[in-house]
Amino acid sequence: MSAHPLIQRLLDDCHYPLLDVDNHDAFVREHEFSVLFFSDDPSKVKESLDVAVVLPELLRAFPQLKAAVVDRGSETALQGRYHFVTWPALVFLRRGDFLGTIIRIQNWDDYLQQIPEILARTPQPVTAAF
Repeated sequence: MSAHPLIQRLLDDCHYPLLDVDNHDAFVREHEFSVLFFSDDPSKVKESLDVAVVLPELLRAFPQLKAAVVDRGSETALQGRYHFVTWPALVFLRRGDFLGTIIRIQNWDDYLQQIPEILARTPQPVTAAF
């Protein structure tokens, strides 16, 4: 299954890695702060495309973040680790430990307010759900 062009752009032009259950742990532990993009099916969840457009801008505003796109085939397994139920989701981690989630598309000012609050939280260990 091929990715929507806006999501593919994150992989090709922005060089975000594509994470699955096999390479997820290594990526999130490698980076002080990471944000994982769970898109679901953009043909069903239209806001996923909005988040795909905003994500590179968020990384410009918060350069300490390292972004990755979660492979559609691994989303459900990895979603179980982070317990969100609404898509799309941006999951924020510190060295693999959970900090928080932002779901759906937000107003720019909301991102600017919420992300620093999330990054300042005490991380919560994540247990494997698969």
